[in-house]
Amino acid sequence: MEARAVLPPQPRGEGGKVKNDQGQRRNRRVLGDIGNQEVVRIAEAKHRPITRSYHAQLLANAQAEAEKKKNPIVAVVDDKVAINRKRGTQKLAEAQKKAIDKPEPESIVVISSEEEKVKPVSGRKSRERSSRKEIKTLTAILTARSKVACGVTDKQDHIVNIDMGDENDDLAVAEYVDDIYKFYKLTEDESRVHDYMNSQPDINVKMRSILIDWLIDVHRRFELTPETLYLTINIVDRYLSKKIVSRRELQLVGMSSMLLACKYEESYCLQVDDLVCISDYAYPDTKILVMEKAILEKLEWYLTVPTPYVFLVRYIKASVAPDLEMENMVFFLAELGLMHYPTTILYCPSMIAAAAVFAAHCTLNKTPFWSETLKHYSGYSEEQIMDCAKLLVEFHSAAAESKLKVVYGKYSCSDRGAVALVPAPKSLLARST
Repeated sequence: MEARAVLPPQPRGEGGKVKNDQGQRRNRRVLGDIGNQEVVRIAEAKHRPITRSYHAQLLANAQAEAEKKKNPIVAVVDDKVAINRKRGTQKLAEAQKKAIDKPEPESIVVISSEEEKVKPVSGRKSRERSSRKEIKTLTAILTARSKVACGVTDKQDHIVNIDMGDENDDLAVAEYVDDIYKFYKLTEDESRVHDYMNSQPDINVKMRSILIDWLIDVHRRFELTPETLYLTINIVDRYLSKKIVSRRELQLVGMSSMLLACKYEESYCLQVDDLVCISDYAYPDTKILVMEKAILEKLEWYLTVPTPYVFLVRYIKASVAPDLEMENMVFFLAELGLMHYPTTILYCPSMIAAAAVFAAHCTLNKTPFWSETLKHYSGYSEEQIMDCAKLLVEFHSAAAESKLKVVYGKYSCSDRGAVALVPAPKSLLARST
């Protein structure tokens, strides 16, 4: 037989329910004490047992009466009223009195020549701004006016970030563009040529200018990119500085140099037969290819060089909102400079580009002629580029009467804005450095 636990009989009351009135009272009282709010106890009903639903009803009625009296009191079952309004009113009055009696931290007003600053004496930082208006003193106003009159301003405020709009353009590489141009300026002297005409017995400065003038015409007819033209001139000068060339082969050097530049810069390379045809069959295609190989060997295949074009693009952009007229004027002056031998040997590519931008501003009377932004991105002051700019303006003044008119005719057309017809700024030539 299985063992069973025998429970003692429990006393039962009416209806078969267990009589445990004292335990129920304790439980109700404990439940009534839960919470940390000040409460008002409601008198227990004498004729009706307080069930959960009845307790909720009494609680709702007490809250409704409290809201009518505008007294936010939570009501639960109890025998006495635990809160009155006087107590809440006294606490509010005491808090307001403490706020009024609390001293505000003193402040010292420091008046400088630029602006007015308010510095609190206490170390605690104020969370609210002072309602006191900033009043500029007479000294500050006079100082500011004097700076404007003398042209003394904060230079950092006038430097424009020209790469701000290229942050989402992957081809603009805005994150690395400053480092790229720093590298260009560091390496531009490696590909720069110096005076080599003394080592060339059969050619002279005039022959070189004729060759460059003809190459610019060929470049325009085949509608090649500007990068190709500037690289072609660079290859010609570098090869002539390393190799003695006869007068008969000078044009051949120019043709092979343009073929190399096209292969390096163009998407669709210029054909050798086109060069043979445009030279009026002066050289066969085999000679052009042989000279191309000789140039590459002499230059040691070094074609990645910073030409004036890469600096021109950067400095035109630094002019801040340049128009097409100014851009054409810059390229017109730059090509005039490259066609003449003195510009190439005296000045580096970055200075030629900076001088072309400055001279274009002066020619078109676009002020300021040399802004803080241009000075920042080029690294040159107005005084440093003045001599080169004057040389370019001299070439501009003499372009209309020169026998070499390819550049002048190219930029006299309407598609180039006819910028060559704009008078050269003679006032720039009269300025002293």
